[in-house]
Amino acid sequence: MFSGSHILTSPRFSRLVIASRESPLAMWQSRYIAQRLTALHPLMDVEILGMTTRGDQILDTSLSLIGGKGLFVKELETALLEGRADLAVHSMKDVPIQLAEPFALAAIGEREDPFDALVSNRYATLDELPHGARVGTSSLRRESQLRARYPHLVIDALRGNVQTRLRKLDEGQYDAIILATAGLKRLGLGERIRQQLPATTCLPAVGQGALGLECLAQRSDLIELLSALNHTASAECVTAERSMSACLGGSCQVPLGGFAEIEDNQLVLRGLVASPDGRKVVLDRISGPRSEAVRLGRELGERLLAQGADAILAAIGS
Repeated sequence: MFSGSHILTSPRFSRLVIASRESPLAMWQSRYIAQRLTALHPLMDVEILGMTTRGDQILDTSLSLIGGKGLFVKELETALLEGRADLAVHSMKDVPIQLAEPFALAAIGEREDPFDALVSNRYATLDELPHGARVGTSSLRRESQLRARYPHLVIDALRGNVQTRLRKLDEGQYDAIILATAGLKRLGLGERIRQQLPATTCLPAVGQGALGLECLAQRSDLIELLSALNHTASAECVTAERSMSACLGGSCQVPLGGFAEIEDNQLVLRGLVASPDGRKVVLDRISGPRSEAVRLGRELGERLLAQGADAILAAIGS
């Protein structure tokens, strides 16, 4: 849910167009944002421009091999540049750490459940999975952490939207799959969750569970309008995570996890870098004033590098 409770009956914008991927989850997210905007601005017409991105089209290859999660936003950004859309709605975990210069994040919404979930038709927990059980995931981050804790499991790549992944599980191609809890809940599929994986088992992806609203940086009027949908605590946490990831050169090629939360008005950030095989894992945490999210993220990233993440990253890049 996004913050903001003041209904404005005379908006400066009579019409807004949201660029969205056409997957069921992405469309749910965009419709949700459209509903929030029309609740705040009843006289404004909000439309959704559905688009298919390269990340949606290429399903037989790992994201880490074809350009990373930026493939999910490129076409949407083109629509912004060409004036076909005013804003784009993204899962923050899919947003590249470094936005291109013409673009800006106008708001980050209140985070849904940020953790990963085990989905299986036969097993209730990861601990129940037998030797050689096949687990599907699209994420190097999940894969490396699973390999570290459960080396007896077979981890195989799994691409496609949420429904496609569930269908492959139901067809018996996998014994279990790992999905983001937030996506399952947003699609009304929470009953498929058998086990929510705690951060100690699988640290979430940077930005997981949060929605981001992107527009052209020059659209100061639109940024002001969208600021009503910003959730301060979630934005602070995601900012810290992205600052850490930036320090580490975060991308789909790097098995990297990051999760921040507010505890007693302090920001607590956990970060992880692992080798793809799970044999090397560097994990640390930091806490400090929530107003210093960028500094805390950068400092934790530097700590992880000093503790061995630099060697892991060098090996991945070689």
